[in-house]
Amino acid sequence: MPDYTPHYKLTHEGAMRMIAAGMAKAAAMGQDQCITVVDDGGHLLAFVRMDGARVLSIETSRKKAMTAASNRVPTGGIAAANELKLAIASEGRMTNLLGGLPVIVEGCVIGAVGVGSGTGEQDLEVARAAIAALPGAKRFD
Repeated sequence: MPDYTPHYKLTHEGAMRMIAAGMAKAAAMGQDQCITVVDDGGHLLAFVRMDGARVLSIETSRKKAMTAASNRVPTGGIAAANELKLAIASEGRMTNLLGGLPVIVEGCVIGAVGVGSGTGEQDLEVARAAIAALPGAKRFD
C-alpha cells in the first residue's frame, strides 16, 4: 500500500463559481438561500446569505455542507432512527436534512455544498445547480 495518494483541491475560485450558480438558481426559483461551500475537511471556503434568507439557515447550510464532506454522501439518507444518535455523537455538528452534497471529481471528494432556507427539495435543487457549475464534478440528479 502506498504512503500517500494524489489529492485534488477545491479552490476559492471554484467555490465562488458554485456560490454564483447556486444564487442564480435560487433567484430563478424565487427562494432566497444560505449557501455554504467547504473543503474536503469541512472547512469554510465560501458562504452567502441572500437577502431574505432565514438567519438560522446560516447554521443549517454550514452543517449540511460539513456532513456531506465528512460522510462523502448526500445528506438526508440516514435512517430516521439514527438521526438523534448522529446529532448527539457529533455534538450537533452533523445533520440529516436534505440540501448537502459532496463535491466529487474523478472519485475524490474535494469539498461539499450545503443549502438552507427553503424546503428540503428546494435546498437540494440549489445544491445541484451549484455543483453543476464545476466541470467534471459528479452530478446528483
